Amino acid sequence: MSNDLTPIEKAFVEQLTTRKLVEKGSSVLAAVSGGPDSMALMHLLQSARPVLHFSLEIAHCHFGLRDRESDLDESLVAEEAARLGLRCHVRHFDTRRDAGSWKKSIEETARIERYGFFSELQRTCGFDRVATGHHVNDNAETILFNLFRGTSVPGLKGIRAHHGTLIRPMLLMRREDVMSYIDAKNIAYRTDASNFGIEPDRNFIRHRVIPVIEERFQHKLLPSLRRISEQAGELEEFLELHFEKLQQENDGLRLCDDCLRVSDLARLTTFERKELFKRALQELCIEPSSKVIDSLCALLGTQPGRRIRISGGVEAVWKGKLICFHPPAKSDTEKG
Repeated sequence: MSNDLTPIEKAFVEQLTTRKLVEKGSSVLAAVSGGPDSMALMHLLQSARPVLHFSLEIAHCHFGLRDRESDLDESLVAEEAARLGLRCHVRHFDTRRDAGSWKKSIEETARIERYGFFSELQRTCGFDRVATGHHVNDNAETILFNLFRGTSVPGLKGIRAHHGTLIRPMLLMRREDVMSYIDAKNIAYRTDASNFGIEPDRNFIRHRVIPVIEERFQHKLLPSLRRISEQAGELEEFLELHFEKLQQENDGLRLCDDCLRVSDLARLTTFERKELFKRALQELCIEPSSKVIDSLCALLGTQPGRRIRISGGVEAVWKGKLICFHPPAKSDTEKG
């Protein structure tokens, strides 16, 4: 490894290597907003290129949400990429208009636009990796956010270091490490004032919840949440294999003609039933809320002929040996 690398850069290269996030010959697209995390990511990846021998280009999204500030973000990213000799892809969006048209929040709309742009660049330019600047603090915020929303255990996996072609090579770095690197390398960055308010739930967790816990249990929260994240990810992998095997061995546990077999479900543990009902609902494009899942498990404790309403357009009915999902009977619809 080059002696020109700083300790943080050496640790970064080691993470890329040991986690197999980037390999020789990889083509990496780095998502850079202009904030400190993504600007650090651009420089860290650039420092790793001579060691790992991969290509690197930059992508920047201009969402048009902060007027002149958004223009300055774009200018900084484009100028810094040019200074480093990196090609920079920029896409402008009218995110407010799209949010209204799609009937989604600004945040969700921007996420869809962002990853749609990255996917397009992957198809047209052949990138096999898309890198984002998420670090350990972001992961902690995500886990707590999911926890407060009532997630299941697998939902505690938070942000994964590698998901498909998406990589987060800074996921073991703390926010303090990122800022230390920024200062040491004198890297310019832009600050989004909206990140400092506490109105969005994530901001409240970042500025109010985590600091209070860290003050009481110094240097324990983030490592603990990282361990939970890793274990939840491992659990999810195990569960996917387990349920795939279950369904291979029992056809009645696969959604066939929108039905599941009662006798096969009855032999399972409560946890297994809930997970299979969740997968069935997802296949039917229905949100698998805990309330609906509990109702389906309770249905198994009744008798044939009983039914429950799952959503406005679907009900679950115990028909003979099957639990079937279909539109409500016409008489029920007329009553409703």
